[in-house]
Amino acid sequence: MNEPNLFQELKQLHARPAPFEFYTAEELWTNEHTASQMLRYHLNESIEAASRNSKFIDRSVEWISSHFNVAQLPEIADFGCGPGLYTTRLAEIGARVTGIDFSENSLCYARKTAAEKKLKIHYVLKNYLEYEPSGRFDLILMILCDFCVLSPVQRKKMLLKFRSLLKPEGAVLLDVYSLNRFFRIRESATYEFNQLNGFWSPEEYYGFVNTFKYEKKKVVLDKYTIIEKTQKKVIYNWLQHYSPESLKTEFEKNGLRIEEVYSDVAGNGFNPDSDEFAIVARKLT
Repeated sequence: MNEPNLFQELKQLHARPAPFEFYTAEELWTNEHTASQMLRYHLNESIEAASRNSKFIDRSVEWISSHFNVAQLPEIADFGCGPGLYTTRLAEIGARVTGIDFSENSLCYARKTAAEKKLKIHYVLKNYLEYEPSGRFDLILMILCDFCVLSPVQRKKMLLKFRSLLKPEGAVLLDVYSLNRFFRIRESATYEFNQLNGFWSPEEYYGFVNTFKYEKKKVVLDKYTIIEKTQKKVIYNWLQHYSPESLKTEFEKNGLRIEEVYSDVAGNGFNPDSDEFAIVARKLT
């Protein structure tokens, strides 16, 4: 019998993988079609799926500038810089900035913006897990909860890299998803023709979305199965969730000490009911 077994196909479509069993983030950002869609999302003020709105970013950069004394021309690295929404603003106020991202589309936009504004920003097209610069930084940024998409092994590698790349008095600023968000999410299974208005392909497709929760690990997975006429692909969007205490434990195991906790990267006071929170960390001595 050569006909595909529809029951088995559906069973596979709804199968729950082990936490972080598959990792497809790079495919999302390097595929020509989805990368162009992600850039469009980054630049769309009405959608906060890939970037926050410009008013928030302005407030965030203002707080970063004041809190970390950016006027003294520190060396700043933005891991996962995207189209340069933070790097551009930081360079405009005098920082020496490096942006690292593996989306060629995003970096092309960022470089074009820097050229138009006559800003000297160093952009690196690379998976930031593999980034090995010769210099060290006063401030390392990882914004929009990028840290949460990484597996435990990748996060350990990232934190050890941060520690090695910081100057003695340097700091890390990043944000993560909170347990408050985790507890609100419900498991679900949906499908839609040309789901997300054609985000996944220029061709017609059916998009199936399975949301799985892993209670013990505090992980959420959105599993996207995209079925076109001639092919099928599966995208795994993992999101780790934290309490300040669990994040502190993970950082300390990897040589970093969390010194400050906020509700966001604009320096607002910590709110336990927020879906996110931000931290400032430095090297453990």
